[in-house]
Amino acid sequence: MAVVNSSNTPEPHNNRIKLNVGGKLFETTISTIQSGGPDSLLYALSNRPTQDPNPIFIDRDPDVFSVLLSLLRSKRFPSTASRFSKQELVDEALYYGIESQLRSAMSPPPFQGIDASVVCTVCPAAEALPSAFTAAADDGSLWIGHGGQISVYDWNLSHSSTIRTHLEDITSIRRVWPDVAAVGSDSSAGINFYDVSGARHVASTHWTDSSDPRIYRARVVAISDSPNSILASFVCQHKENSVVTIDKSTLQISSELGRQSGNSSKTTVPGKLTWIPATGLILASSVTSGAFGYSGYIRMWDPRSGEVVWETNEPGSGRSSRFGDSFADVDVDLDKLCLFKICSKSGDLGMADLRNLGDDPWVYMKDRSHNIRNFSEAGNWYGGNTTIHCYQKQVFVGSEGGLEVWSRVEEEERGLYKRNFVDKVEDSERGVIRRIEGGGNRLFVSRQDVEGIEVWESSYFSGLVSVL
Repeated sequence: MAVVNSSNTPEPHNNRIKLNVGGKLFETTISTIQSGGPDSLLYALSNRPTQDPNPIFIDRDPDVFSVLLSLLRSKRFPSTASRFSKQELVDEALYYGIESQLRSAMSPPPFQGIDASVVCTVCPAAEALPSAFTAAADDGSLWIGHGGQISVYDWNLSHSSTIRTHLEDITSIRRVWPDVAAVGSDSSAGINFYDVSGARHVASTHWTDSSDPRIYRARVVAISDSPNSILASFVCQHKENSVVTIDKSTLQISSELGRQSGNSSKTTVPGKLTWIPATGLILASSVTSGAFGYSGYIRMWDPRSGEVVWETNEPGSGRSSRFGDSFADVDVDLDKLCLFKICSKSGDLGMADLRNLGDDPWVYMKDRSHNIRNFSEAGNWYGGNTTIHCYQKQVFVGSEGGLEVWSRVEEEERGLYKRNFVDKVEDSERGVIRRIEGGGNRLFVSRQDVEGIEVWESSYFSGLVSVL
């Protein structure tokens, strides 16, 4: 007869339990099924009085349970996991209350661009051409704007919901709270807030000025946010534009930054906004193209004073601003506090230390890698179809259809970067890359006139098949 302590849990020498799952018998230890956590169904079942000789019956799929039991035992998936889709495993893990263990095992490792590949494409069921998307930095979940709808995908990239907005098209989207998206449209005025869990419109905020009739039906071009504010660049039909800060507690405009007007490259609306937590500054950039190449500006504001603390214009500023080879896009590495630009003709990467900006802060990193495709005959290969994104201390560049990564080479003097192509030739032929964004341990890529969002990961867990 087993000796039972006051909590009905057997002493270590008799720490076993029998389960009958869907007609198949399993025998394991109390400690194994309790490793699912005190809130799990299995933990509750482990507290059944041990005097009952009958196995505990659970009316679920025994084959999936076998995979989950193996996961609790070894913290890894067995080879038999490849028989099931991610969603099948998630559904069963939710039933047993061990979703956190499954999530930990399914999460990809830290993202390394040089070892990345496409694992799936997330494609909305209706109007599948994405017009905008935003990814969560913590878990890699994804919200996609397509047409006037927002489709929500969880950490597992399983479809959670789709809501229809009052907009005809969504051209910018930003997750500003766990369940609230801020969206803008090329065809509608204002910045609009939607609760995606409740499928409801929360509010709209418009840039207005009663003293200036030109400020009328201003639309949003770019969105970012800080803990207390939402940042949006607005532009009117007459090209009057400004970056505004919106108080998160009231959703009312609290200030304007850098109001300007005109069609010159120095006064166009910012197409990219970034709040820099370490400095509290706001970075804005704009790039335009024409018959004579590319031009644009980069500016940083202090939102507390409303003053510009640094700016550069290309062509035209800096002793080695590479006239004729101005930047095609810029982004910020928030971890390293570095500003990066990709040159429009050479494809060289320019880096500037945000803590030491001056008249000419750029250090240019030429391609010294042998693992590079030969585009020397293509002339102005980078051109206008170039986008750059900094993520996890790496710099990703999409140029035409190709995806490349610049990785830091720590052992070299000054920590220079080395370039390698992430994709294969067949990947680059899928279409022009329009946007790159990181989230969790994933990289998301959208392409012009191509349905869905590509999901890139460094590797995947134990042979599990993705069926999204």
